[in-house]
Amino acid sequence: MLRISDITYSVSGRTLLENTSVTIPAGHKVGLVGRNGTGKTTLFKIIRGEMVLDTGDISLPKGWKIGGVSQEVPGNEVSLINTVLAADVERVNLLAESETATDPTRIADIQTRLTDIDAWSAEARASAILKGLGFTAAEQLEPCSAFSGGWRMRVALAAVLFSEPDLLLLDEPTNYLDLEGALWLEAYLVKYPHTVLIVSHDRELLNRSVGGILHLEDKGLIYYTGNYDMFVKQRAEKRALLASAAKKQDAKRAHLEAFVNRFKAKASKAKQAQSRVKQLEKMETIRAPEDAARTVFTFPTPEELSPPIIATEGVSVGYGDTIVLDKLDLRIDQDDRIALLGRNGEGKSTLSKLLSGRLEKMGGKFASSNKLRIGFFAQHQVDELYVDETPLDHLFRERGKEGGAKLRARLAGFGLGADQAETEVGRLSGGQKARLSLLLATLDAPHLLILDEPTNHLDIESREALVEALTAYTGAVILVSHDMHLLSLVADRLWLVKDGRVKTYDDDLQAYRKMLLTPDTRKADKEKATKPKPVKPKITRDQLLALKADVRKCEERVNKINDMAEKLSKKLADPVLYEDGRKGELDTWNGKYAEVRAALKKAEGLWMVALEKLDQAEKA
Repeated sequence: MLRISDITYSVSGRTLLENTSVTIPAGHKVGLVGRNGTGKTTLFKIIRGEMVLDTGDISLPKGWKIGGVSQEVPGNEVSLINTVLAADVERVNLLAESETATDPTRIADIQTRLTDIDAWSAEARASAILKGLGFTAAEQLEPCSAFSGGWRMRVALAAVLFSEPDLLLLDEPTNYLDLEGALWLEAYLVKYPHTVLIVSHDRELLNRSVGGILHLEDKGLIYYTGNYDMFVKQRAEKRALLASAAKKQDAKRAHLEAFVNRFKAKASKAKQAQSRVKQLEKMETIRAPEDAARTVFTFPTPEELSPPIIATEGVSVGYGDTIVLDKLDLRIDQDDRIALLGRNGEGKSTLSKLLSGRLEKMGGKFASSNKLRIGFFAQHQVDELYVDETPLDHLFRERGKEGGAKLRARLAGFGLGADQAETEVGRLSGGQKARLSLLLATLDAPHLLILDEPTNHLDIESREALVEALTAYTGAVILVSHDMHLLSLVADRLWLVKDGRVKTYDDDLQAYRKMLLTPDTRKADKEKATKPKPVKPKITRDQLLALKADVRKCEERVNKINDMAEKLSKKLADPVLYEDGRKGELDTWNGKYAEVRAALKKAEGLWMVALEKLDQAEKA
């Protein structure tokens, strides 16, 4: 288990953690939440031993490995698959030692350990993780240098997941994933075999993948059992009880003080007054919880335009001579709330650039309102802010004639107060930069707002404020986001970008999630639905007995082959077999073992088929 005992940590005279303790049981998946700037990332660094505590102690079981996504993302010529395989240091070292080891006993130990850690299936496991994070089989063989920083971060995430540390620390892992990758990670973490501590502002991830919430607030850590929604409910109840207790205590204090003030001068009541003075002195103050300053977004209201604001007919778009999207017949009205769905690389960004005027059509008809104003927000724009200028400087460049007071009011409308207004952008948090970029994108009161991953770096409170602002906004919205919570509350239309086309997706987001996680099952179900159901023939008693006999024979075959495999495994563990001059014999035994394992797999498959036939017959 992870035990945090009475720790205190300060930086630059500011205390982030003070005399706080918590214990996280082994194997638990826990979400670490708290407002931006409270010290979540710092706590991770303390756990990893990168920072020294003022007081207290953090302890882990002996031999536990701690893993997290490295900030130094791979950018060399090593292929993606080999980069991920290299993360399992024990496997790499054992394989290297097996090439040079000469002692028969040591060679046998190495082979046994390689079998124990399932080393021979490592490449398949690594490939499955990379595929889940969006890499095709061909891309997995390409060098890391061929990919951009965001994609390299996915490789780094794949590497740490493959290495399976005893304590997995993930700090906002979905910030560099698309919706499909985020959903895959969500499902993967549920099955992860060890302890996970994850910093995330993704509400759906925290609801589906963790069983506990660690809340960092007021320099302390409090552990809540359950997912994020349960945490919100428990915390609200706790705050209500504290507020009620504080109110009752204030009333009691006022009553005691009134008695003392009234009777302290009277000799007959002096003893009773003194008794109440002592009660007041012993009374430990219950403080009502203070509500943090509420995060807000205030989008300006555009004038209404005649529908549609954008219409396309047979439009094709792409880069150079390459068409990415074709035959686009789309219509957007000012009251639309559209979410773009589709795997990475299918063309969501291309469509966004076309609609925002950043990319010209290659063919077809594209019509838009003459007065149409479009606001565009993408993550790269956050990185393009002038780091040596203040938010106020950015607004003066765009709206200098409005005056400082009005510009400050605009900043306040996006949660950037007086202090942040005159702080250099380079010193602002990721969330504050994102708010500034959103303000700049909406400055002209756009009729259409295109948002590409707007929630990256925003905490949960800011995300809720964004939902409220978008709900109240009177322009059209097109969203690309990995945040299912945001999409489910804002979008009322879904467009699926796939195979060079853009089509309306008629199911809901939960159906889309299910389709992504179980695509083969969904396809099979669809095929079954289109075929007439065959009439089930009645099973005779003799047929049932024959099926049972088949199951029995299959089971006996599996047991027999399994016994053979165990005997061969013991044979291969014999140190004598690895002595000099016996390589030919060793190869023979390894070949037999491989044949037996293949036969076992086939026999188990036949057994499962026989069991399924019997099960279906018994239900008929």
